[in-house]
Amino acid sequence: MVYNDLRKDYLLNRWVVIATERSRRPTDFAKQKTESEQNSMCPMCVGNEHMTPPAVLLYLKQNGEIEKSRDHNDTRPKNWLIRVIPNLYPAFTPPKNPADQTQIIKNENYGCAVGHHEVLVESPNHDEDPADAEPAQLKLLINAYIDRLRELAAKPYVEYVSIFRNYGKEAGASLSHAHSQLIATPTVPRIPAKEASASKKFYEQHQKCVFCDMIEKETKSPRLILDNSHFVVFAPYASVHPLEFWILPKKHASNIMGLSEAEVEAFAETLKTSLKALKTLVNDPPYNYSFHMSINPDDEKTFHWHLEVYPRLSIWAGFEKNTGMYINTVKPETSAEELRKTLQA
Repeated sequence: MVYNDLRKDYLLNRWVVIATERSRRPTDFAKQKTESEQNSMCPMCVGNEHMTPPAVLLYLKQNGEIEKSRDHNDTRPKNWLIRVIPNLYPAFTPPKNPADQTQIIKNENYGCAVGHHEVLVESPNHDEDPADAEPAQLKLLINAYIDRLRELAAKPYVEYVSIFRNYGKEAGASLSHAHSQLIATPTVPRIPAKEASASKKFYEQHQKCVFCDMIEKETKSPRLILDNSHFVVFAPYASVHPLEFWILPKKHASNIMGLSEAEVEAFAETLKTSLKALKTLVNDPPYNYSFHMSINPDDEKTFHWHLEVYPRLSIWAGFEKNTGMYINTVKPETSAEELRKTLQA
């Protein structure tokens, strides 16, 4: 009898069943793509700027140059390339007075959801997602992530900034216009807190970064998808999702605020190439991606930022929800092999 694999996550105390006995090919998940309906009144499209709150950051195209600005009073420029706006229905909201900045957590079981919740409109073109966007536009997107992270992280009541993207209705996107979101929170959420703690423990035991060690091992493994001068892409050993992959920078850093111009350019190309391969392989699936970072100076040596991409190709059912143990029906090695072939085609 051949057993399925039981694999433990690199960092977290989380086990995953890799179901080799009922394994599937990645192409088994490809579905017929339904045409997305573009609402003529999409609030994120050019000309509808009045339908949103004033932008807190604009990248404007002026005489062939990029100028940074924001909406002032009732003005709504239309020559924008990137537009960052407060979410109309925020999960976290800025403090209304200085006292709120120091009285966020009332006791160990209760607090106020003080923070920020923003929508980053990635392009004036409705359907210009990262898999299809020009590298120049993706560089603007990444620079906008950095700009907003830098401003939000500097606020005294912000302990963590989550940057993420939901693509497709099944992944939680309520609007189809290309966009990302940023949420700044007054506490560090459970998963990044556990990752930071586990990374620190590994560093204390081995005197090196666990993610740097991960890069060294995975670049020699069958899970490697892409390797260039600045970044490595691989399917993680204990992948929770079919076709899950991570993008890690080769240079150690705890967040993206220190990326050089060359690294931003390389990241844009790596992101586009990886997502294009996913789109081609399984016919443009829904997915989530999220940055895993730390803005805590104490984590600079021990934590290593990275981007995790989760295709939404399977449904978590009773066992996963009941136990926190996941069943993945596509081996990470198979996912990596198929994505590599797609990249090379």
